Amino acid sequence: MLKIGLTGGIGSGKTTVARIFELLGIPVYYADAAAKTIMNEDESLKVLIKKHFGEAAYTGGVLNRVYISSIVFQNKEKLALLNSLVHPATIRAAEKWMQLQDAAYVIKEAALIFESGSQEGLDLVIGVYAPRQLRMLRTIRRDNISRDEVIKRMSSQVNEELKMKLCDFVLYNDEQKLLIPQVIALHERLLVLSSGKG
Repeated sequence: MLKIGLTGGIGSGKTTVARIFELLGIPVYYADAAAKTIMNEDESLKVLIKKHFGEAAYTGGVLNRVYISSIVFQNKEKLALLNSLVHPATIRAAEKWMQLQDAAYVIKEAALIFESGSQEGLDLVIGVYAPRQLRMLRTIRRDNISRDEVIKRMSSQVNEELKMKLCDFVLYNDEQKLLIPQVIALHERLLVLSSGKG
């Protein structure tokens, strides 16, 4: 079974691509959603987050995402610290999940595959590319946040062009090329690779 990463910058359409793979019968692990769950359920991680970010990091035992975001998207060192606490736990959880799957290949969807070092445990990485302006528009609409807030979040991620160069495959979600045919073609190629005939 191949372990495939799926990544891209904020607003690139990673989740849309992941949903298409799911419709094709491929199991998908959503690392960012899993991280939120882990941050709420892993007691040892909660202790560490409170130690470094204060008691206000949790309200009624639940992660105060607004409070945490207000800190980490203003301060790269604090973001790196949070990631250093959360990433090892999410990488372990993804590995456990992958071992339980029975498919030709599985996908781990995550914004920070290269930033977290989790590409080391993957066979291949797919990038989803969209131009910066389009990603900004999508994120403003989706998250109902300001342009400045989107720029702050983008600045915390690896440069999109560099990220795509690190990927084994790139899908273009730029509203110029049809996305579904690209995913289907890549799915067929991955099935061949997973069978050892590629």
